[in-house]
Amino acid sequence: MSPTPEQVALMFSSPRLGERLQALNLLRQLSPLQALPIALKAATDPNARVRYGAICQIAVLGRQDLSATLALLRHTLHQDPEADVQAAAADALSALKLTEAFEDIQQKYTQTQDWLVKFSIVAALGELGDARGFDLLVDALTTGDDLVQTAAIGSLGELGDRRAVPFLLPYTSHPDWQIRCRLARALGQLGGPEVVNSLQSLAADPVSQVAQEAAAVLAVL
Repeated sequence: MSPTPEQVALMFSSPRLGERLQALNLLRQLSPLQALPIALKAATDPNARVRYGAICQIAVLGRQDLSATLALLRHTLHQDPEADVQAAAADALSALKLTEAFEDIQQKYTQTQDWLVKFSIVAALGELGDARGFDLLVDALTTGDDLVQTAAIGSLGELGDRRAVPFLLPYTSHPDWQIRCRLARALGQLGGPEVVNSLQSLAADPVSQVAQEAAAVLAVL
């Protein structure tokens, strides 16, 4: 028998961590409208694992009350003591396309020294789809490590702003094949005649994954 909202909410009030973690799983059995208020409260739990799990579910449930969700995620992004929970909040804001929080996300990116939070913001900005993210992504592209650069390339492709093309083309010869593979996809998303030569070069890449991705992109341009 499925749990009631009252039963799940009561489990989140338990002093036992195991019971609160179990409640996260049971939360998925409730309707989104029933689950969101409980998840919003769970996102303030004393334990970071519970907060993280609740935020991840809010990324799906949050459309039931965008105002309350936005307030909670903004607070979590700035105030939660754990980097992985802050990163989950950035992911959730982007998944829900809460562009009202762009300035919060930008501020967090410039202020935090935590690699995971920066990486999560860069990776999420493409999904957020806010054109204001362009400059932040270019900054991440030129100042980040390989993983941050890969995320920035992907997000620039998702963002669809063709101003990114001249910033991306030099990565055609990057030594990391994963960057070259993600670049092929991003160039395909951006399109335009100036990307063809780079894609043709990538289609002849010695790494098969890169060559296949570039060839697939060229086939549909």
